Amino acid sequence: MEKQLLHILEILEEDARADTKDIASLTGMSVDDLNKKIEQLEKSGIIRKYKTIIDWDIVGESYVHAVIELKVVLERKQGYEKIAERLYKFPEVRSVRLLSGGYDISLTVRGKSMKEVAFFVAEKIATLEQVQSTTTHFVLKTYKEDGVILHEPEHIKRLPVSP
Repeated sequence: MEKQLLHILEILEEDARADTKDIASLTGMSVDDLNKKIEQLEKSGIIRKYKTIIDWDIVGESYVHAVIELKVVLERKQGYEKIAERLYKFPEVRSVRLLSGGYDISLTVRGKSMKEVAFFVAEKIATLEQVQSTTTHFVLKTYKEDGVILHEPEHIKRLPVSP
């Protein structure tokens, strides 16, 4: 892939709202050529979506996230894609990843409560024929999401030491 194209993608990945004039200047392209290139990237599926990262804790809206690890038994002549496709169609599922190691697939799911997520796992995931076992890890706090720090560290205020 050409270096200029990679540079465009890196800029947009860091800030999807980056101004096209700034990107054009950084890449040495005209704004018109840049807009055409971005449109091609969108149509070809290289750029899948523009995303906003929201700190829901600040908003005051609470969601529960969980990472669920699955051991699966593959159906005859079927690969991981078939089970992955079935899993990513659930609206609660935020990501599906094939793993190496002790588990085969990792899901990240979101719900309104721990109970909602637990019922989702018990009723929709664990009941799938290919799923041999599940392990659920509830996310207690997210410090960084997609490269964005959500909670800046608090500065420790020290009292002056008196002599």
